[in-house]
Amino acid sequence: MEALFTFLFKYRPLLFQEGRIVFQPPLPVALLLVLVAGALALIVWTYRRQGLRAKPRDRVALLVLRAAAFAVLFFCLLRPALVVSSVIPQQNYLGILIDDSRSMQIADDGETARSQLVASAFSAENATLLRELEERFQLRFFRFSEQVERLESPAALEYAGARTSIAPALDRVREELGALPLSGVVLVTDGADAAAALTGGASPLSDALLGMRSAGVPVYTVGVGREAFDNDIELSRVSVPREALKGTSLAVDLLLTQTGYSGRTITILVEDDGAVVGSQEVELPRAGEPTPVRVSFNAPAAGARRFRFRVPLQDGERVAENNEQDALIDVRDGPEKILYFEGEPRFEVGFLRRAVAADSSLQVVTLQRTADGKYMRMGVDSAGELFTGFPATREELFTYRALVLGSIEASHFSHEQLRMISDFVSERGGSLLMLGGRHAFAEGGYAGTPVADALPVMLDARFARDTAFFDTLAISVTRAGAAQPALRIAETPAASQERWRALPSPTTYNRVGELKPGAVALLTGEGRRSGSGRPVLAYQRFGRGQAFALPLQDTWIWQMHVDVPLEDESHELFWRQLLRWLVSGVPQPVVARAATDHVAPGDPVRITADVSDDRFAKINNARVTALVTAPDGSESEVPLDWALGRDGEYGGIFTAPAVGLYTVQVTADHNGRPLSGRPVHVYADAPRDEYFSSQMRAPLLRRIADETDGRFYHMADVGSLAEDIAYTGRGATIQEEHDLWDMPAVFLLLVTLLAAEWVYRRTRGLA
Repeated sequence: MEALFTFLFKYRPLLFQEGRIVFQPPLPVALLLVLVAGALALIVWTYRRQGLRAKPRDRVALLVLRAAAFAVLFFCLLRPALVVSSVIPQQNYLGILIDDSRSMQIADDGETARSQLVASAFSAENATLLRELEERFQLRFFRFSEQVERLESPAALEYAGARTSIAPALDRVREELGALPLSGVVLVTDGADAAAALTGGASPLSDALLGMRSAGVPVYTVGVGREAFDNDIELSRVSVPREALKGTSLAVDLLLTQTGYSGRTITILVEDDGAVVGSQEVELPRAGEPTPVRVSFNAPAAGARRFRFRVPLQDGERVAENNEQDALIDVRDGPEKILYFEGEPRFEVGFLRRAVAADSSLQVVTLQRTADGKYMRMGVDSAGELFTGFPATREELFTYRALVLGSIEASHFSHEQLRMISDFVSERGGSLLMLGGRHAFAEGGYAGTPVADALPVMLDARFARDTAFFDTLAISVTRAGAAQPALRIAETPAASQERWRALPSPTTYNRVGELKPGAVALLTGEGRRSGSGRPVLAYQRFGRGQAFALPLQDTWIWQMHVDVPLEDESHELFWRQLLRWLVSGVPQPVVARAATDHVAPGDPVRITADVSDDRFAKINNARVTALVTAPDGSESEVPLDWALGRDGEYGGIFTAPAVGLYTVQVTADHNGRPLSGRPVHVYADAPRDEYFSSQMRAPLLRRIADETDGRFYHMADVGSLAEDIAYTGRGATIQEEHDLWDMPAVFLLLVTLLAAEWVYRRTRGLA
């Protein structure tokens, strides 16, 4: 379209946008007006002579056509000209910023890399664009990725930068060239800047663009690459737990996007140190639709494990690097202590303990009341542990990570102990599981107590009056339960649901009410007295921790019923996985976090720690230190300072200079008493951010150009760049005049008007 406009009007549309039209008649205007008036009079007289032959409408039509032709001639006599400002050759500077990051190595068409396109325009000896720019401007080249550097020649570009950072690059050019007559800045990039792609609110890019606009420096953006790939699969997000017990079944949520592979079934692989530990087949939907996927696998070895989630490269894919994501998980070996308090001898105790006996990651400390004031202790670490019964202090109770309450009435506890159990969940961040029994839930008098506040189901004191309640329940798994790895008791989700339906029906003495807002039912039951949809296993978050309700009194039947084969381990799997869930994510007195678990070598890493005492009360006057162990085994200490205004929060920064795993152990000293938690791990490696959403981001580049009064170009249209900057740039300029009277459009219009008059006369028989 622009080529047609240039043919008709002699000059490109840009000159008309930037310039103004003036008239320079060779004769005085008054004399020209007299000549025009005479010409019009001659036209009228000519057609009046033909008045006998021509009708009035013919005379009007011919008069208009002849007058229009004379008007075109009059326009030419006025000698119109287009006046534009043009930069003075070699008197102005032009900054050229070239993206030197790894995404410029992508070959969008499978053959020519983006870097080759840039080289052909700005580096090659016969580059027409470079020659035109050099004729008009003093050029200053810069390379940018995560750093910005002056560049003697574009031929020195390496395209090895870890990430694209546009805002610092624009700031650097403005600061370095701001004192010179600067016509503009050319930004050559694919726009793969994750930070710059965010819009709205204050951001480094917004500030950089405001600075360029204030300085009157236009930015001419040149987009390199395609705006969309024909064939691509991208594993864009992976959500993993920060820590897990060794051998735990993990469910990790991923997000896939794709183009060109709709309807294809692909396999997602999970690798631990090169060994495949899990996989999931996925049928891809329509292109552009994000596909959430849940992958289940086991964490087979302890330590800081770097799991890789990968989609094998498909035929026709141009970018392989965005097919995989890495995630760090701290896999712990345990054991994690759980307190199980049972109020009466029953089979559930023995079978629960036997189910987890072989799990070295779990330590179930059992306190069973045998008579008033008499207890049997199992699994304790010392003779003094639980010697007087249930813990009487917060410090003693808070040493456990989870609490299981069996058939024990609320009146057995003091009010302070009931409050302590509630605080164990909400403040300490532990987990509470209440089992069914004759003295549990409302039947045990818990309605209206602090413990009832923590439970995920409503308790009604009226239920306690029906001491004869008893029901048999057929168990089914809810949709939420099917997605929970702790309830997977077979190889696949479908087989697991079928296995749950086939298990023998357990019994209950407890009638629980509706789920609380925010609570989730994982298992439901249907019974003769209970009806359908009754919560059998439910949980909710409560403060820092979580609480579970399992109102069954004989899950051991899943092991001992005559219909259950001897080799069936559904009961053992259920209890091992449920108890592992209870202890996962339970905090220690010192909880350290890294802002990210993956950084580029040399990047700063911010460490934040929440520090509490043995009662899990926040501490603001502790001396907190992070011991950083580098990949080569060297150690360094980083002091963490209290974050003013945030109780118990401390922070500090260290740098990860080399590739590898960094272990950060945070310790606190409070009045001479040491406190610690689990280490946090950070892996330094070359980031792959450049390869995600690596299509050329035209909207971002258009925004940069529009907000600075520049222009956006595709690489194929960059040939006019030098001329455009010459007429739209800033700096030292001169006025240029370009004649308009000899435009082809003027000649064509004149010929058209004369021809139209002749055709009209012939058609009407007036020739």
